[in-house]
Amino acid sequence: MSSYFLAWIVLIPLISAAFLGILYLYSITVKKISDKVFATIAITAPILSFMLGVGFFLGLKNGASEYIYEPYIWLGVNDYIINMGFLGDKLSIFMVLFITFIGSLIHIYAAGYMKGDDGYGKFFSYFNLFVASMLLLVLANSPIIMFIGWESVGLCSYLLIGFYFTDPLNVVAGNKAFIANRVGDLGFLIGLVYLFFYVGKLGFDYSALEQYIDIVPNHILVIIGSALFVGAMGKSAQIPLYVWLPDAMAGPTPVSALIHAATMVTAGVYMVARFHFLYDLIPNVGLFIAYIGAFSALFAAVIAMKQSDIKKILAYSTISQLGYMFIAVGLGAYSTGLFHVFTHAFFKALLFMGAGAIIIALHHEQNIFKMGGLRKRLPLIYIVMLVANLAISGIPPFAGFFSKDEILLKAYKHHEYLIYGIGLFTAALTAYYMFRLFFVTFEGKNYTEKKLEPLSWSMKAPLVVLAFGAAFSGFVGLPKVFSNTNLIDTWLGNWSGVSIHAEHYEEIIFMGVSVIAGLIGIAVAYVKFFKYDFSQELKEGGIVYNKFYIDELIDFLIVRRVRSLSTFISVVIDDGVIDKTVMSLSNGFINLGRRVGRMQSANTRMYAFFMLIGLSSFSLYLIFKLGQ
Repeated sequence: MSSYFLAWIVLIPLISAAFLGILYLYSITVKKISDKVFATIAITAPILSFMLGVGFFLGLKNGASEYIYEPYIWLGVNDYIINMGFLGDKLSIFMVLFITFIGSLIHIYAAGYMKGDDGYGKFFSYFNLFVASMLLLVLANSPIIMFIGWESVGLCSYLLIGFYFTDPLNVVAGNKAFIANRVGDLGFLIGLVYLFFYVGKLGFDYSALEQYIDIVPNHILVIIGSALFVGAMGKSAQIPLYVWLPDAMAGPTPVSALIHAATMVTAGVYMVARFHFLYDLIPNVGLFIAYIGAFSALFAAVIAMKQSDIKKILAYSTISQLGYMFIAVGLGAYSTGLFHVFTHAFFKALLFMGAGAIIIALHHEQNIFKMGGLRKRLPLIYIVMLVANLAISGIPPFAGFFSKDEILLKAYKHHEYLIYGIGLFTAALTAYYMFRLFFVTFEGKNYTEKKLEPLSWSMKAPLVVLAFGAAFSGFVGLPKVFSNTNLIDTWLGNWSGVSIHAEHYEEIIFMGVSVIAGLIGIAVAYVKFFKYDFSQELKEGGIVYNKFYIDELIDFLIVRRVRSLSTFISVVIDDGVIDKTVMSLSNGFINLGRRVGRMQSANTRMYAFFMLIGLSSFSLYLIFKLGQ
């Protein structure tokens, strides 16, 4: 397949986004256009990109090493040349396949979810723009071009989180996401500047960087690796830059499924894997990444245990699962982390879309303690949510079991026993809070008997497909005790990372311990919530329910201080000093001009008087001067 079509994987959704935007403007100003037209155009774009991705996948499978397409020089200054380039290797095409496949399913789901919305066309324009940005991020052949996609997905996230901008809370959530990501992106940019300074003249695509990375001093590599990871902290919502993700649930549920579960938030994991040649040289930074991931996983899981908003529970779950991914890539097990990215995309998208179906059916109710008894009323949603919950809880043979178990095994074999312990304990907590959500939502006595909103086929069909993915996608990465061929490791090759040998009996023991941890969490949730009494007063509060008051602490220590400084600069410095000085000078000149202007009265006698004074003064000067 021609490398030329790499660009079209990005261009198709990008052109679609522009066209949808124009159609939307036409629809609201000239003539109303049917929602079906918008949906058809929007859904077609990621499907076509997926088909192109399959073509490149088959090419790589049949022996091609990689595809490179560089249509033009994007930036050229003397010896510094940056090409607008696209790289289709096994890592980027791996990402393209599940981004476009799951993205297509979420587009179909969104067509039903957003039905009748006034901003229907605008929503899908933003949606396709996001897909194009994410595809540019993973297909870029250099960090500079990746950064364009990196910033673009941040912009799309802002637009989609604040989609319902008439609600001030949504605007605040969008701003919060945008600002938190800018903090992380500054770190990313600093890392790129350092890298460009040392290697830029020799070439700045990934192959050149991998070839010449050895010329960079080790202490500079530490700075670069740490700075790049700051960017990953922001984009992938890790401690301390995680605070934007729970509030991002203000956006429509398809946004949560696509951006904040299946694609954008995994960009940081992809970035670390892409720079594997850098992080292999600085294992201490990698270990720091792994510990950040472990503590993020635990911290988010603890908070999720006490939340009552169904989407926020899933948001904290996303932060926790991203923590597992960073444990893996931080320890150098890149393919293991990417394997969890792959399985997580299926079951987390399914969880969000299942939650969205519940929210729509219950007329936009999101509090799980105002649900209950939905098993018989929403049987399909019950089944797919059960599959997704079993997958995220690490119960075999569902997808999450294989990827999560491999991460824990790698942590233990790296002798990082604290990380292993945190990961295992977090697995039990995950099973607990997810089945807390499940039992409260689907079992127990109905809190309300109000009529459910019917769900369209476009919302139901993608759930079934994703349920199969959540159930069986883990089989592409079977442990050696079951198969000598791990398809994920075989495919990714260069990104497999450090090889860890484990005996078959060790694998069985670790799998057993992991499953027991998950079953314990489910059992505790069953005892407490399977027959939950909705008539009892719900007690909400406490430090965990209030998310350890981190948002309040940030508001007090940073937001208020910055606001006070801004007020001081605005009122005291700008108004009191700068404006006052400038206005005083201008007023002085104006007053002087008025006084001079009074002399210009057009009165002949007055002018004669001034002339007489002038001549007299000059005459006196001459008399005294000559007299000397």
